[in-house]
Amino acid sequence: MVQVKNSKVLEKTKELFVNGLKIIEEKQYDIATDNFKEAEKIFKKLELNEYVSACLSCIGLVTYLNNKDNYQKALSLINDGGNLAKLTKNKTAILINEFCLGNVNFGEGNTDVALIHYGTARDIAMEYDEFNIVGYIITRIKQIKNNLEFSLPITSDPLVSLVKIGRSITAQTDINVLLKVIAEETKLAIQADRCTVFMYDKEKNEIWSKVALGMDSQEIRFPADKGLAGYVVKTGDSINIADAYNDKRFNPEVDKKTGYKTKTILCMPIKNNNQEIIGAFQVLNKINGIFTKSDEDLLVAIGGSASIAIENAQLFEEQKKLYKEQKVLFESFIDTLATSIDARDKITAGHSSRVKLYSMLIVDELGMEQHDKELIEKAATLHDIGKIGIRDSVLQKDGKLTDEEYKHIQEHAKITHDILDKIHTSKDFKIITEIACSHHEKYDGTGYYRHLKGEKIPYGGRILAVADVFDAITSKRHYRDKMPIGNVINIMLKDSGTHFDKNLVNIFMGISLDKIISVFLTENPKIFKPEDKKYLKKYTLTDIHNIIQKASPTKAETKLLDMFNGYYAGTNNQEQ
Repeated sequence: MVQVKNSKVLEKTKELFVNGLKIIEEKQYDIATDNFKEAEKIFKKLELNEYVSACLSCIGLVTYLNNKDNYQKALSLINDGGNLAKLTKNKTAILINEFCLGNVNFGEGNTDVALIHYGTARDIAMEYDEFNIVGYIITRIKQIKNNLEFSLPITSDPLVSLVKIGRSITAQTDINVLLKVIAEETKLAIQADRCTVFMYDKEKNEIWSKVALGMDSQEIRFPADKGLAGYVVKTGDSINIADAYNDKRFNPEVDKKTGYKTKTILCMPIKNNNQEIIGAFQVLNKINGIFTKSDEDLLVAIGGSASIAIENAQLFEEQKKLYKEQKVLFESFIDTLATSIDARDKITAGHSSRVKLYSMLIVDELGMEQHDKELIEKAATLHDIGKIGIRDSVLQKDGKLTDEEYKHIQEHAKITHDILDKIHTSKDFKIITEIACSHHEKYDGTGYYRHLKGEKIPYGGRILAVADVFDAITSKRHYRDKMPIGNVINIMLKDSGTHFDKNLVNIFMGISLDKIISVFLTENPKIFKPEDKKYLKKYTLTDIHNIIQKASPTKAETKLLDMFNGYYAGTNNQEQ
């Protein structure tokens, strides 16, 4: 954006644009079009393409509203606005364009498409809404969901507005979104230009809110004894000012900073069921005239519904905070359990971490839901916790295990179950337990400890089985070095369908080599050369397998194999 020397011209032009939006509601399409076209000319001179885009989109919308037979012409104008919006990457331009596309599609009966555009516009407006249209967007979405027809105007009488506000805020649990919705719905109901909902923080004796000041949404805070909102919160009195600049209680400094011109003000306290003041409404600039006694009564009624929703949202925020704290504590507990295994055997230290990383690579390839991903991640971290119950002489034996020793070490899968099953937590942790203790089950039913077969093995357990074996045979142990990668791949493929779920082996074999090597390098931190990482990203373990099978690989194939083996063996990189 170029530097705008004449800010007054910019503000006047924005007012022209806003008036165009308001006039649309009055169905004065010709006047609205004149406003948008005049604003477009000035914005072009100021080289403000984001606002030129908004004007084009609105001209297209008015063209359609004036005569639905102009659909193609209107769509062309809106698309021109959309293309310009994409070039500028400006939130306001994109918001206006999506809103206009939503209206045109709604008018044409394409409600599914309209909801997509309205949804995008709403998401942007919740963060940044320069021209205060989120209320209109929310109303449009409700019209569609209630199977109502497209109509203008979309404003409603106070009683209908009150019902709408009650419905809008009931389902909201995010306090910042809630305050935004209340403010926008209140603005529409009272027919004002702006509305801010301030909250009273008793502990800090401050008033705060999320507001849009012509910039990205930000939180503002100020002492509770400052400003009109502070006066209302402290005294419990309502303020209705017909001429802000002629009232001693009004502070014009805010207008000077923001470029906004305050004319009329209605400020009232918000009280909870115990009649304690928890915040304040501040409504600015009645669209036609001054705020009336009816507006005051309506705001009191809105406050009744809003206070309940606000208190519920605050309680929900506290619960979320507590949940986060518990989650951090729980995850640190899991990490501590996993670390206890590493402490038992330095050679296998890091095994659980790498199994987790390999499992996550498989999960990402599968595109699993985040919730399921987290369960498998925790199960992978804990899958060997049962080794706490295995004798040191067996766990750390430097050589081949006897039959008795092998049977003993197999017990760790059941011990894993018994340990985790005693942790009284949620239903999800029961799933984690089942996944963790099933990582040695085999697809053909010959595994341990429950001899589960096929799809009776938890899906997460089947994923862990692939990750666990791959790490075991690609890692150094007491009695052997890493197995050559060709042998590793042959084992994975040979046991596919018997030991492993064949589909999961295929998925694993298709993971790019840069990701596999990144896990290798966690064992001995080395530098992964950016050029090598980029090169290896194009290939998979399947490519390595195919090259190894060839009697005479090409130079390019030999280069790939050598590079991979260099990182696999730890000889192809330098210490950080």
